[in-house]
Order: sequence, then C-alpha cells, then structure tokens
Amino acid sequence: MDSIDNFMVTRQPTALRPLLGLTVLLIEDSRFACEAVRLLCIRSGARIRRADSLTNAKRHLAVYRPSVMIVDVGLPDGSGINLIEAVAHGSPRISVILGTSGDPTMAGPVMAAGANGFLDKPIASLSAFQSAILAHLPADRQPPGPRLLSDEVVSPDRVAFHDDLSHVAEVLDERTDTNGTVDYVTNFLHGVAQSAADIDLERAAARLAQLKSKGAPLEGSLRDLSALVQDRLRESGPI
Repeated sequence: MDSIDNFMVTRQPTALRPLLGLTVLLIEDSRFACEAVRLLCIRSGARIRRADSLTNAKRHLAVYRPSVMIVDVGLPDGSGINLIEAVAHGSPRISVILGTSGDPTMAGPVMAAGANGFLDKPIASLSAFQSAILAHLPADRQPPGPRLLSDEVVSPDRVAFHDDLSHVAEVLDERTDTNGTVDYVTNFLHGVAQSAADIDLERAAARLAQLKSKGAPLEGSLRDLSALVQDRLRESGPI
C-alpha cells in the first residue's frame, strides 16, 4: 500500500488528469454522494479515501495526510465544521479543505471555520469539482498548459441510493432520541434527495425540518417520511 501511495504522489498532473498525484479524503456518510465524488476523482486522476464519520476521519488523519479533504457538514457523530476548524489550524495544514452541504447557508460557517471553499450538493460537475481544488493548489501542482474543461456530469449507481435509503430506514426504525434523529435524518435525506433529484423526498425532509423548527408535533411527519422511504425501497426492488 505504501508503495502505491508513493507512486501516486510522484505522478504529475496532466491536462486530461489535472488531479494526478493527489489523494482526496472524503468525509461523507452518504453512499450516493461518495459514489459521485469517487467517479469525479477517477475522471480527474486523484486517489480517494473515505470516512463515514468524524471518528473514522480522525483515524485516517492520525496515520496519513491527504492532499485534499472534503467534509460533509452533517455527520452521524457531530458537525463537520468542528473537524474543518481543527484541521485548518493544524500544522502542517492540508493543502485544500472544502466543506459541502445540501444547505447553501452553510457556506458561511464553513468558510469561517477555515475551509478554502464550499461545494454545494449535489457534487456532479467534473469541471466545477476540478476547479474547486485547483484554485487552491500551488503552482507546482497545477497541470501544464491550458486545462481541458469538461461539461461531464457524473451519475452515481442507483444501488448507492438504495443503500442510503436502507440506512435511513434503520435510523427511523431504531430511533431513541427524537430530536437528534430528526436533525440527522433531515440533513442526511436533504442531501441525498438533492443528489438523486428526488423532489418529493427532498420536500418531505424539508417539511419535517420546518415542523421541528416551529416546535410542532413530529410523530405524524416522521411516520409519513418513513413510509415514503419504504415506498422508494420497494420501487427500487431487490439489490
């Protein structure tokens, strides 16, 4: 593994693969969102590692330092903003730190925490993904000559969407702390639904979040959301 890492680091970027030689650590609990970034990294020449929680991200960072870190704001064991702040003020600093969320209002807190940039979900545009990273890399990590801009948009496998829905169904079924569950489920589903272009699911998650913000009863809306998730799982069929 070390020899592969060393080989990847020594590779120089090209016009077609402008992120060659970089390792991206993605801290993201959505399998669908992870699959999108994985495809973007493959198209760009970067190597990707994934952590699905703050705890696992810290384990990764304890043994190696990536070139790029992309952090989802809403994670199952806390806020990604706390991790961004800790890493942004660490030494040596990771070259590029990006925050991501389906909620555009999180861009301000992400930047205030010390990130280099913010990525709106869904992350699907190849040229936007590459530009967000290259804009903060030193000159010696830039591809030689003009970069070839692509209008490609990646489409993750729907199996990953099914996995995310199965995860939410389990969380809803096993909830013990209603408020904590609502915060996590609404944030998670909002991003997943945006990435999958599922408008009905996105609206249901937004409606639940709105009810919680008003202090309204949640059980009926939670049941409706759970039923919608189950409908989506049945529609996708066995995997």
